[in-house]
Amino acid sequence: MKLHTLKPAEGSTKTNKRLGRGQGSGGSTAGRGHKGAKSRSGYSRKPGFEGGQMPLVRRVPKFGFTPLNKITFKAVNLDVLEDLAAKAKSTDLTLEMMITNGIINKKDKVKVLGRGEVKSKVNVQAHAFSDGAVKAIEKVGGTVTTVK
Repeated sequence: MKLHTLKPAEGSTKTNKRLGRGQGSGGSTAGRGHKGAKSRSGYSRKPGFEGGQMPLVRRVPKFGFTPLNKITFKAVNLDVLEDLAAKAKSTDLTLEMMITNGIINKKDKVKVLGRGEVKSKVNVQAHAFSDGAVKAIEKVGGTVTTVK
């Protein structure tokens, strides 16, 4: 066997029918079937066209409003931070540490929420904090740092 002798298996390939190239390509209609828009030259279907019935885009009503500059935060609770502090054996909980431990992704903005409790003194870094979280962290002697 040599590279120049390779070819597909018998019957595995077909040649495409050449439409619209005269009598020889499928009788009097040139392989396009009978009449209608699809048989004409220059035909192209518009996106969303449903054959004349009212399209889905126009049947379904508009609803709501989506602000363009909305900031969405990834919620991280105090119990998660307590587990992270115990696991990492560190008092400084930075964004990089949360990323490396799989709590958040690189592009996430983090908001610390107040579910659970913090027992150890930790210094937490995040983009936003709830009031309850700030009180709980500062009650045990920790600090909160807001990052832009």
